[in-house]
Amino acid sequence: MVNFDEYIRQGEPDKKEKASAWKTAIGLQAVDGLQTSDYLKDTAIKHIEGDISIDEVKKLINGYYQSKIARTPKDEETEEADKVSANIARILNEQSFAFSVAGFTSVHRRLFEGIFKFAGKIRSYDITKKEWVLRGDTVLYVNSEDLRRALEYDLEQEKNFSYKGLSMDDVVAHIAKFVSGIWQIHPFGEGNTRTTAVFTIKYLRSIGFDVNNDLFADNSWYFRNALVRANYRNVRKEVEPDMSFLILFFRNLMMGENHELKNRYMIINTPQQSTEQADRSSTEQVPNMLTEQLTAPLLAIVKAIGIEQCSLKMIMERIELKHRPTFITNYLTPAIQNGFVAPLYPNNSKHPRQKYLLTVKGLTIFNSTK
Repeated sequence: MVNFDEYIRQGEPDKKEKASAWKTAIGLQAVDGLQTSDYLKDTAIKHIEGDISIDEVKKLINGYYQSKIARTPKDEETEEADKVSANIARILNEQSFAFSVAGFTSVHRRLFEGIFKFAGKIRSYDITKKEWVLRGDTVLYVNSEDLRRALEYDLEQEKNFSYKGLSMDDVVAHIAKFVSGIWQIHPFGEGNTRTTAVFTIKYLRSIGFDVNNDLFADNSWYFRNALVRANYRNVRKEVEPDMSFLILFFRNLMMGENHELKNRYMIINTPQQSTEQADRSSTEQVPNMLTEQLTAPLLAIVKAIGIEQCSLKMIMERIELKHRPTFITNYLTPAIQNGFVAPLYPNNSKHPRQKYLLTVKGLTIFNSTK
């Protein structure tokens, strides 16, 4: 079995970089339910070892599929995954990057040239897509007439935005919002999430972040579902856009945190019975009885914080408490001890910018109470 992690952990710098790019490239195919072939993985190892160039990889992959006599629908999907993976690996190993509409559409063209006839072309029709986390509903994407203007606007706003003086928490939240916005535009007929992921990695590198691509490789489907939840609103179902899942992803990516990223937590209107069979994650679901077992003070503080980072004063105001010692003893300390709330600066309780946020466990409870 091909093990890219071994190269990433112990390989020489050049091999480590190539292995990371390949792992991400292959992992990103999961956003569309695709899997690469063993042939692609074996060929990737030859490239990592320096035995062949990336151009030779592409020639070998093309030849491999041209030599197939009998073709099945599965072969078509695997061919797409293999060819796009090779294209992603190539782009991620390059230093060049253009932060513009032309640069964004160029990423799509280079990823899907020879696969989609519309590679690099902004769609001229409106689209909907049924989403698993939305129980078959769709995000409302930008209409075809406004796509280029919407992209130009979002990219121009980001280009002119100043990060000077912002805390890392604010930087991460802003990046998550920006990425969510360009994804919601959905300018192409297919391949939007993979294009957005590659563009995001390149952009973060261009502004000085040495991000670990492995997070995209290991959690690509979570990344897509988090983008969906960040852009979905249905008042009748009492569902509002929820950035918390995407922010957790980017906190792991950009701040090295280790929040649990589970797809099941993002399903809207989750029924009380287990969703384990529908989930593509194997971790056991947080019991639904957990909410019922919470004390009133713990539930109150979870609801007060929600998806925000709140100061102690802000939480007290929302709970309508004025006596600080009572709040700390009966609310804040138990919430932290039980793993529902975490301080932003755990090693300095008196930090002047101290704030509190929900853990993944706390977010699960919060989402179940909506």
